[in-house]
Amino acid sequence: MDDTISPYPLRIITLPIDASKLKLQSLRIQHVGHLPGRIMFRGHAKFESFAIVYIAGGKGTYRVNDGPVQKVESGSLFFFRPNQVYQYGPDPGGFWDEYYFTLEGSRVKEWQNSWLTNLDQVKQVGYEDAAQHNRIERIFIAMESGIPANIDRAALLIESLLFEFIQRAEATTETTKSGQFINLINELSDSLYQPFDAHSIAKRHHISLSTLRRIVSDYSGYPLNTYMHRMKMAEAKNILLNTSNSVKEIADSLGYKDVFYFSRIFKKYVGVSPHIFRNTMHT
Repeated sequence: MDDTISPYPLRIITLPIDASKLKLQSLRIQHVGHLPGRIMFRGHAKFESFAIVYIAGGKGTYRVNDGPVQKVESGSLFFFRPNQVYQYGPDPGGFWDEYYFTLEGSRVKEWQNSWLTNLDQVKQVGYEDAAQHNRIERIFIAMESGIPANIDRAALLIESLLFEFIQRAEATTETTKSGQFINLINELSDSLYQPFDAHSIAKRHHISLSTLRRIVSDYSGYPLNTYMHRMKMAEAKNILLNTSNSVKEIADSLGYKDVFYFSRIFKKYVGVSPHIFRNTMHT
């Protein structure tokens, strides 16, 4: 036991046989480890192989090269890649429970070319449940057995576990995006009767302007400015049909200080000028 890493016994298993005995050469396990109650923080760490790290409890941080410091919590998943520099570990005075799996083989590249993306980003994959714990334990038992077929099975179990983790992370991300989109739409709808200020809206939601544009485009299919013009023109049609307000008054109320510009935008999205629209609908 190394009490500089954790005050509890560590469980670390290195591939106990010659790798040539494995049938599954495209995905080879080099090491698996369980570090319960880890207290050690590592700075400027480098790794020779690809590794998957799952945090079952505790919290801390993770940083890749000169990137942002990311929070790590119970249920977090992150990765190590060769030729990168990492700073990671529990918060000062704290701990985390860590499982790691070091892998080699062409299968890892296949993952990265298809469904395993954003490798420098911490992913939230959920808490350890009984089924998940059992799957992880089977991996450790298979590695301890030293039997080639069992070690091949362990590699496939890791692949299955990782795929499930990524599906969970994507589902969590989509839910978060949906909630964020709803909040943004409410904000955008509330801004119909004032000049549109995208920078202020992005700031209030703690996102960049480019992120605001991407979110609106992803969920509406329109660029941000187009989406806002469409919503304002829909409201303009409602006002034209249900009030006697002049076109200039309507333009002013919707944040367009230039009535001629407002009329051009209206005709672009509705197909006719505001005057023709009102007269046609009232006849």
